[in-house]
Amino acid sequence: MVSPATGGGRGGNAGLAEPLLATNDDSDGAKHVFGAKAKHWVPADEKEMAASRECGGEDGRPLLYRTFKVRGFLVNTYRFLNLARLTAVIVFFAWRVQHPDSDAMWLWWISVVGDFWFGLSWWLNQVPKLNPTICIPTIPLLRQQFDLPDGGSNLPVLDVFISTVDPVEEPMLHTMNSILSILATDYPVDKYATYLSDDGGSLLHYDGLVETAKFAALWVPFCRKHHVEPRAPESYFGMKVRPYKGNLPEEFLDDHRRLRREYEEFKTRLDALFTVIPQRSEAHGREDAKGGGGAKATWMADGTQWPGTWTEPAEGHRKGDHAGIIQVMLSQPSGEPQLGAPASSDDNPLDFSAVDVRLPMLVYVSREKRPGYDHQKKAGALNVQLRVSALLSNAPFIINFDCDHYINNSQAFRAAMCFMMDRRDGDNVAFVQFPQRFDDVDPTDRYANHNRMFFDATMLGMNGIQGPSYVGTGSMFRRVALYGADPPRWRPDDVKVLENPNKFGKSMTFINSIPVAANQERSVMSPVSLDEPATTELADVMTCAYEDGTEWGDGVGWVYDMATEDAVTGFRLHRTGWRSMYCDMEPPAFCGTAPINMTERMYQILRWSGGSLEVFFSRFCPLLAGRRLHPMQRVAYTNMTFYPLSALFVVCYHLLPLMWVFNGRFYIQKPYPTYVMYVLVIIVSNEVIGMVEIVWAGLTLLDWFRNEQFYMICATGVYPTAVLHVVLRSLGLKGMSFKMTAKQLATGARERFAELYNVQWAPLLIPTLVVIAVNVVAIGAAVGKAITWGWSAGQVVEAASGLMFNVWILLMFYPFALGVIGRWGKRPYVLFAMFVAAFAAIAAVYVAVQAALAGNLLYFQLGHWSIGGAVSLPSRRV
Repeated sequence: MVSPATGGGRGGNAGLAEPLLATNDDSDGAKHVFGAKAKHWVPADEKEMAASRECGGEDGRPLLYRTFKVRGFLVNTYRFLNLARLTAVIVFFAWRVQHPDSDAMWLWWISVVGDFWFGLSWWLNQVPKLNPTICIPTIPLLRQQFDLPDGGSNLPVLDVFISTVDPVEEPMLHTMNSILSILATDYPVDKYATYLSDDGGSLLHYDGLVETAKFAALWVPFCRKHHVEPRAPESYFGMKVRPYKGNLPEEFLDDHRRLRREYEEFKTRLDALFTVIPQRSEAHGREDAKGGGGAKATWMADGTQWPGTWTEPAEGHRKGDHAGIIQVMLSQPSGEPQLGAPASSDDNPLDFSAVDVRLPMLVYVSREKRPGYDHQKKAGALNVQLRVSALLSNAPFIINFDCDHYINNSQAFRAAMCFMMDRRDGDNVAFVQFPQRFDDVDPTDRYANHNRMFFDATMLGMNGIQGPSYVGTGSMFRRVALYGADPPRWRPDDVKVLENPNKFGKSMTFINSIPVAANQERSVMSPVSLDEPATTELADVMTCAYEDGTEWGDGVGWVYDMATEDAVTGFRLHRTGWRSMYCDMEPPAFCGTAPINMTERMYQILRWSGGSLEVFFSRFCPLLAGRRLHPMQRVAYTNMTFYPLSALFVVCYHLLPLMWVFNGRFYIQKPYPTYVMYVLVIIVSNEVIGMVEIVWAGLTLLDWFRNEQFYMICATGVYPTAVLHVVLRSLGLKGMSFKMTAKQLATGARERFAELYNVQWAPLLIPTLVVIAVNVVAIGAAVGKAITWGWSAGQVVEAASGLMFNVWILLMFYPFALGVIGRWGKRPYVLFAMFVAAFAAIAAVYVAVQAALAGNLLYFQLGHWSIGGAVSLPSRRV
C-alpha cells in the first residue's frame, strides 16, 4: 500500500477522509471467509473436485462452490460432549422424579416440568448443529463458465426486490443508498432489473427515486472505473480508510473529491424534498382554489396530481386507500456497452470515456390499497412485485432485501449464482441465504444485534442438513419455487411446472410467463413493453381484488397471515422438498442497520417470537407438516418456532428469590447437596459445549455471552408477551399489533450511538424490571439478615448458592439495566454503584424493621412480665 503522494503523484498528507491507494489485488475474497476458524475446517469435496478436474467437468461445466466441514477431532468432541450432557440431563431428571421431596411440592412439580422442557429445548437446539457445513462460492470459475471473450455474459437474468413503507421510519437515504449499491453491483447491466416497492404510496419515495436515478449516472460509472467497495456511497464515504484497487490512481483522487461533493448535493436535494413537495403542492393548491378546487392535493413536479398518498390525506389518497402506481424510472439498457463522454466543466464532471455508463432497469411500484382489504403487509407487497416483475423482466431468479440493507460486496449476485447454477444439485436449490451483518452496532453489541450464535453456528448446522431458513432479507430465490413448483428431484419428467393455472389468478399474460421463467438458463431479459394493453395488465395484477379466489399467500408466493412471513415461506419451500444454501462471504455480501435502542430491539424480538409461535400453532407446524422435510430439518424448525414457550419456566426461576426473602431456607429439591451437584454438572457441561462451539464457529466469548444475556432478558418480558399474543389469537381475539422497527439515521459521529442511550419507556420493560427488583431485594434482605441475626458457617454455605443465583441473574440483565439508566449507562461503574447502594438501603431497611419488631416484642414481653410473665428474647433468626 502506498500513500496518495507516491501513488497519485501528489504532495502533502491525505486526511482520514481521503482514500489510500494500493496496488491492484484481485485475490478471491473467499479465501478469507474462514478468518480465525480456518484451521478447524477441512475440504469435504476433494473426490468431486478431483473427478471434475480430470474430466474437465460435466459438459465442460466446473463445480462452482467448495464444501468444508469441521475437522474430525473437533466435531467428534463436540458431538461427544453433547451426548454426555444429554445423558447427565436424563439421569438428573430420573433422580428428581425418584426423589419427590421439597419444601413446596407445587413448586417441585413446576420445576420438574420446567427442567424437562429446558432439557428438551436444549437438545432440539443442539441436534441441528452436529454436522456444520460451510459452502464457499468459486466466482472465478463462474466467470470462466459464463463470461464471454467479447465482454458479454451468459449469466441468467435476475430481478431485485427492495421493500419500504415509510420515508421517515425507514429513512429515505438508507433506501436510496440501497438502490445505488444495486445499480452499481458487478453483474451484467442488461441482465437484471430493480423494483422498489413503496407500500406507503409516498411521493417522497417517487421523487427521491428520480433524484437517485440522476445521481446514479455519476456514481455507477465511478464505481466501475475505480472498482470501489462498498458501492453504497453513504457507507463508502463514511470509511476512514478506503484501499484503492483500481487501475487509475492518478485520476482517482480528483474523481473522488468531485463525486463526494456531488453526493453531498444529492443528499441535500433528498432532504429538501420534505419541504419542496409541500411547498409545490401548496402553490398548486392556491391555483386550484381559485378555480373552486376541493381537497388539498399533493402535486408532482410535472404539474399533475399524485395518485398515491397525499400530504394532507383525502379519500382515495391516504395510507391504506390509494391507487396503484408503476413507473419505469430507468429503461431496459441495450445489450452493447455504451462508453461515456470525456470530462467537461458542466455536464460531465468526470471522465467516463473508457467506462460503460449504462444503468440497469429501475422500476417504482406502489400497489393499490383500499379499505376493507387485508393487504398482508410485506408479504403482500412482495407478491405484487413478483407479478409485476413477471410481466416486465420475468427473470428466473429473484433477490430481495430490506430497504435498510445495501450491497457491501459487489460480487454478491455472482456468489449466489454459484449455488443456483452448480451442476451437482443446483436445480433443487430454492433459495440462497446470506447472513445478516450490521455496520452501525455499538462495539460491545449490547443487545446482541449481530446474533452471531444464530448466523455463524445454527445456520451452518442447518446448511449441513436441508439448508438454512429464510430470514427475510439477503436471499436469492428461484422464481418457480415461489410459484409452488416441486423441485426436479420430486417432479416427474412428464409433469409441467404449470399444473393448475387458476391458482395464479386471471391474468393470462402472467400465466403465460411462468413456463418462460422456469428456464434458468435464460440469459436475455424479456423485452419490456409499456403500451396501453401492457399497462392495463400491470394495473390489473396490482389491484387488491386480484388475489381473490387464488392461492396467493398460501401455495404461491410469500405466505400470508403470519407476523414472520419469511420463516414460514422458507419452511413451505423446504417441506415440498426444495433445499437452500448458505453463502457467507468476505467482505460480507450485505450490510444493514440494526435497532440499537433497547425498546426498539425488544419490539423487534417480540414480532419475531410472536410470529414463530404463530407458525408452530398453525397449519405449518413443523411437527406435522411436510412429508419431504428432512428429519433433522424438522427438528431445527421445531426449535425455531416453539422456543418462546420456555419463557414460562424461566420467569418462575427468576422469581424464586421471593421465596427466600421471607424464609431462611427454601429447597426446591431435597437432598439439597445432591441437587446442587447435578445442577453444577449440567451448567458446567453446557458452558464447555459453548466454548467448543465458538471455536469451530469462529466466534468470541463476547458473542456467546451477549447471546446468553439477551435470551434471558427476552425470556422475562418479550417471550411471555409473545405467548400471550398467540393465546389471544387462538381465542379468536386480535392479539398484539407488531410495530415496524424504526431505523435511525445518524447525522454525525456523536449521534451514531445516540439511540443506545435513549430511554423509551414501554409496558414491555415492566416484567424485566420486576425480576431485577426481586433479585436486588433478595440480596439486600440477605445482607440485612446477616447483620441482624448473624450467620453460622453452615448457614453461609447454604445461603451462598442462593446469592450466587441472584448475582447470576443480575449479571444476565446487565445490558438491560444499562439501557434503563439511559445516558448514565456510558459509565458502567455508575450501575455498579447503584446496585451497591440499593443493597445497602434494603439491608438498612430490613435491620430497621427487625429492630422495630424486636422493640415491640420487648415492650409486649415487659408488660407481660409485670403481671408475672417471663421474658424470652430471640437470640438469632435465619
